[in-house]
Amino acid sequence: MFRFQRHLTQLILPLALVGIHAFSAEALAQKEMETLTYAPPTLTLTSDRTVVDAGETAQVQLTARATSPNNNPIRYSWRVTSGQIAGEGAAVAWQLAGVAPGQHKAYLVINTGAANELCEATAYTMVTVRPAAPKPTCPNVGITCPEQIKAGQPLTFSSSLSGGTGNVPSIFNWTVSSGRIISGQGTSSITVDTSGLEGQSLKASLSMGGYEVECAASCTIEFPVPLTSRKFDEFPDIARNDEKARLDNLVIELQNDPTATAYIVIYPGARGRAGEVQTRSTGIIDYLVNSRGIDSRRVTTLVGPKRDELMVQLWVSPQGALAPTP
Repeated sequence: MFRFQRHLTQLILPLALVGIHAFSAEALAQKEMETLTYAPPTLTLTSDRTVVDAGETAQVQLTARATSPNNNPIRYSWRVTSGQIAGEGAAVAWQLAGVAPGQHKAYLVINTGAANELCEATAYTMVTVRPAAPKPTCPNVGITCPEQIKAGQPLTFSSSLSGGTGNVPSIFNWTVSSGRIISGQGTSSITVDTSGLEGQSLKASLSMGGYEVECAASCTIEFPVPLTSRKFDEFPDIARNDEKARLDNLVIELQNDPTATAYIVIYPGARGRAGEVQTRSTGIIDYLVNSRGIDSRRVTTLVGPKRDELMVQLWVSPQGALAPTP
């Protein structure tokens, strides 16, 4: 009986070992199959803007967030319906310069793994290109120069605007070539101090801000060379007839220029008699007006400082000239 049991054991043991081996191989294969189970990648796509204005600088930044659970390398493939992609990888620039207004798409396909294990994911985003806003156009800028021009007096320059693109704030920027702006900078008119500009020119220029091109105008005025009074004659305390002869020459000068005026400047003598200046002044005016017919409005008398002896000066002043200064 024991011999039979031993013989049975010898038959069953090899079969058991074969079964165990087969079971182990099947379990190993199942484990390998579980190990080879492939997880797909994930992908999201974002853009920094969804609306851009058409123009030479229109551009959108695209950023992809991709993951591979199996830590396989990720390959990025970009495609757009319009424009161009600058760069590569997960972050690129979508250049839309020159693209017509409308909606445009950017596509991204990522691939991970290799051969039969290749997996991919796709995503896309849309951007609207809107027409560029029209550029502001310049208004017609005009400057009105002052009509009465006299150096030393404040002068006003005014501007006028017409036409051009609306909704542009008026920014007035004035400059002058000479003189000094004393009021009105930043407004439609300015006042300029013209002291000391006799015989010079003054150019007032206006530039309008808020436009991409120059919107400007200017106005130039000329100040005349100042007229000066001219000393015609000078004599001391002389005889009355000699004085009349000198005055006759002055009358001829005034008759030659009906717009001129005469100034009689009397310098009293240091040791002169009281009332000497008044007497001499009255005698000269009487002769010019009553004897020679000169309009009294054309003759002015002035008194200068004392000198060693009495002195009379005859001055001729053209129209607009400054009076002599004793």
